[in-house]
Amino acid sequence: MKYIGAHVSASGGVEQAVIRAHELEATAFALFTKNQRQWKAAPLSAETINAFKAACEKYHFGPQQILPHDSFLINLGHPEAEPLEKSRAAFIDEMQRAEQLGLTLLNFHPGSHLNKIDEEACLKRIAESVNFALDKTSQVVAVIENTAGQGSNLGFRFEHLATIIEHVEDKSRVGVCIDTCHAFAGGYDLRTEAACEETFAEFERIVGFQYLRGMHLNDAKSAFGSRVDRHHSLGEGNIGKTPFSWLMKDARFDGIPLILETINPDIWKDEIAWLKAEQKN
Repeated sequence: MKYIGAHVSASGGVEQAVIRAHELEATAFALFTKNQRQWKAAPLSAETINAFKAACEKYHFGPQQILPHDSFLINLGHPEAEPLEKSRAAFIDEMQRAEQLGLTLLNFHPGSHLNKIDEEACLKRIAESVNFALDKTSQVVAVIENTAGQGSNLGFRFEHLATIIEHVEDKSRVGVCIDTCHAFAGGYDLRTEAACEETFAEFERIVGFQYLRGMHLNDAKSAFGSRVDRHHSLGEGNIGKTPFSWLMKDARFDGIPLILETINPDIWKDEIAWLKAEQKN
């Protein structure tokens, strides 16, 4: 079964994200559990936690259908000690917040070397940061998102994801989320079914489908291989609708959150309906 949804706002409280996902007729959703542009947030109250869990039960969302995202400020591969410690503390807080809400996944961007350390050292540092966070929590899987590779961001090659996983001690608590726009901008073609087959054969060979814990379904304003992160609505960008139709029919993408981060929330409900219909065609 495919779980299809969008990254919805948690404005007014995290339980509001559940309601917004339900209104889209989604079967999955993503959210921020705190303001993603601030380092610190007030702890989740018992009332908030209970309201979120009650809304999930009411609208039939289980943990496997929900992919929370951490703050954009966090850089788990930071080359400098003080900002690295700040990022690690914030990431642990994000993991603990997810755990308090009864969630089992946390999506994060791996990190950036800022041209101060080499790629290999940065990737190992990211894995070390993940190990610290896993040690402080018990159930949440750290889900590494591939990036477009803008600036000094790592994670735009499947090899980067595999290296991080290699150095994470508890392999049962690490996974990946593949963003289609980021993959395309990073040099993985998705414009035809043959290209999709080739790209995901490479993913299987280098990373492995056993680590795929979610996807972000986005078309791209950016050009192929440009390493520029610019999302677009499905079928309106440089990728086209082919890969989204293709993966809806492939059982390897069952049972994980498939999340829209496309640029027009007004048509998310239509995009979700189209993706659902593609499963049956």
